[in-house]
Amino acid sequence: MSDMKLTNEKMHTFESTEKIGLFKAGEKLVEFGEKQNIANETLALNVNDLIKRICDLEEKQLKNEEILRKMATELASMKKELDRVRLSDKLNTSAIARLNNAVNPADVNNDENNED
Repeated sequence: MSDMKLTNEKMHTFESTEKIGLFKAGEKLVEFGEKQNIANETLALNVNDLIKRICDLEEKQLKNEEILRKMATELASMKKELDRVRLSDKLNTSAIARLNNAVNPADVNNDENNED
């Protein structure tokens, strides 16, 4: 933010409630103009600072969106790989069980034949 903070006092450019005579009007007008210029400059500095902050926030937002997009892609890829590993594990477990069942009856038959 700017060093010049907006305050009610700085933005209040006309303070006189007295009637202004013909000869004081020029003097009061100059005073009003100077105060108005200061208020306008202060306001412009604050608006420019806000614009810069908004631009910075928009830039950060775009970067964050890009990061999240990359993370979503990586997460989808990781999920596919995990599903592949689970399927492979299931297929391997089933294959091992089938081989085990195929071998075990032969072992049982061999054990029965050896006892006779």
